[in-house]
Amino acid sequence: MGNTSSMLTQYDIEEVQQHCNNAFSQQEIVSLYERFCQLDRNGGGFVSGEEFLSVPEFAVNPLSQRLLRMLDGLNFKEFVAFLSAFSPRATVQQKIEFIFKVYDSDGNGKVNFNDMLDVLHDLTGQFISEQQREQVLTKVLEEAGYTKESLLVMSDFVKVPLALFVIILVFQHLNTFILL
Repeated sequence: MGNTSSMLTQYDIEEVQQHCNNAFSQQEIVSLYERFCQLDRNGGGFVSGEEFLSVPEFAVNPLSQRLLRMLDGLNFKEFVAFLSAFSPRATVQQKIEFIFKVYDSDGNGKVNFNDMLDVLHDLTGQFISEQQREQVLTKVLEEAGYTKESLLVMSDFVKVPLALFVIILVFQHLNTFILL
């Protein structure tokens, strides 16, 4: 499985399927392997950020730079585990955990005001000003019972309506990427 030029064995497929909590069927894993091999242009068994950016649908995703932090250097097994959050078989909890990781830029298990503001900036670009973004985010946090100083762990994060909105947006954008 380390070298993308080799074929997957039945054992490999079952191992990957188990690793991703059966989010994909065996046939889907084979299709994902073919996609992985297309992305792994140098055949090294890992996909770089540059290789991911070669997919136009991924490159134009407003969160692509954040996602690259999570994707760069994945082997096939890790690639499938990453994509498992986008499977129709993934639970809502798995999807929320994935989005939490997108927000949690430093990987400390907590999301702060600036993390959320950065994601909001990525999603809105120049359509609204920084001041407007801060006002909207402050209001959303206050309505959920938090302040700008709050550090949100996963159980807090799901209570913020903005986070749920972003979950929907990200999954719409990335489902296109998976199917290519």
